[in-house]
Amino acid sequence: MSAMRSVAKRELRSYFSTPLALVFIVIFLVLAGSFAFYVGGFFERGQANLDAFFVFHPWLYLFFIPAVAMRLWAEERKSGTIELLLTLPIPFSAAVLGKYLAAWIFAGIALALTFPLWITVNYLGDPDNGVILAGYLGSWLMAGGYLAIGMAMSAVTRSQVVAFVLGAALSFLFTVSGLPMVLSFLEGWLPAFFVNMIAGFSFLTHFEQISKGILDAKDVFYFASVIALWLFVTTLIVDTKREAG
Repeated sequence: MSAMRSVAKRELRSYFSTPLALVFIVIFLVLAGSFAFYVGGFFERGQANLDAFFVFHPWLYLFFIPAVAMRLWAEERKSGTIELLLTLPIPFSAAVLGKYLAAWIFAGIALALTFPLWITVNYLGDPDNGVILAGYLGSWLMAGGYLAIGMAMSAVTRSQVVAFVLGAALSFLFTVSGLPMVLSFLEGWLPAFFVNMIAGFSFLTHFEQISKGILDAKDVFYFASVIALWLFVTTLIVDTKREAG
């Protein structure tokens, strides 16, 4: 645990050692607010809730999270510091978990900075704060899922651009698999069992339930499983490339 915390602190410091972190956070906040207020019709809805805010999170994360994740291993490999990191007297898994935890905390900071919206709806009305809290939790879990995928793609290549494209593309598949238009298309040539199974892999399917205040253990378990799976994949990829030299 101490080794993992050390790697996480090192990685988190590297985020804020350059203006890049501030740029990412500002862009996320501007886009999140713009989508909620203008596209989602925050005030026109006349409802004291954050539904218009949370509905766009999966689509924001499709670009924001791969941009955060693309540097995690690609930059280490390109700069040659990965050899130094992996030769430190720490467990190999601690390096993977530490880097992931730092990026997840960074994403959590960006999400937490949207709290003025929460304050706004409480000022304008009497919202169900339990539902809003569940929405924030679900959003952070979903960000963790996207981040684990992006981290694995960052381990594949030394190019951050390629890592971003691969992470965004794979995350897109995990997102749109639950859209009604995709499912209706699949229903035409796949059995209902397979269609339901594909829908069950969608981030949208599980996030929508949590954002409605329905904190079901199966949805939390789904995101936890996705994170664990892709962290394991990352470990295999990095370990394989290390052994290959």
